Amino acid sequence: MEKAEGAFLTISELASELDLPQHILRYWETRFTQLRPLQRSGNRRYYRPADVALVRRINHLLNVEGFTVRGAQKALADGGPPVLSAPAPAKNGEAGSSADLLPRLEAIRAALAKAIGE
Repeated sequence: MEKAEGAFLTISELASELDLPQHILRYWETRFTQLRPLQRSGNRRYYRPADVALVRRINHLLNVEGFTVRGAQKALADGGPPVLSAPAPAKNGEAGSSADLLPRLEAIRAALAKAIGE
């Protein structure tokens, strides 16, 4: 059963969605001061929708755009444009991944904008 949009995600749900190990998300919490998920008993982490959006942005900067951690920190501090994210594709052998979807969509958008003279 899918969670409602806006529901809090556990670290395992978010890590699975982004195809990242959980320890990477915990590491990012130490490097990006903006990332502060709720922690309940036993240090269980719950990511709010704003935290999820930030993690997606960090993931995009580091793993798609190729930023270093320090570069990503600076980009976030400078308040660069937000990254729109699509849900991860189903794990049933579907081709492609969410990591390469966004750059393809951005390239299509840029080509369309150029074609209409924007």
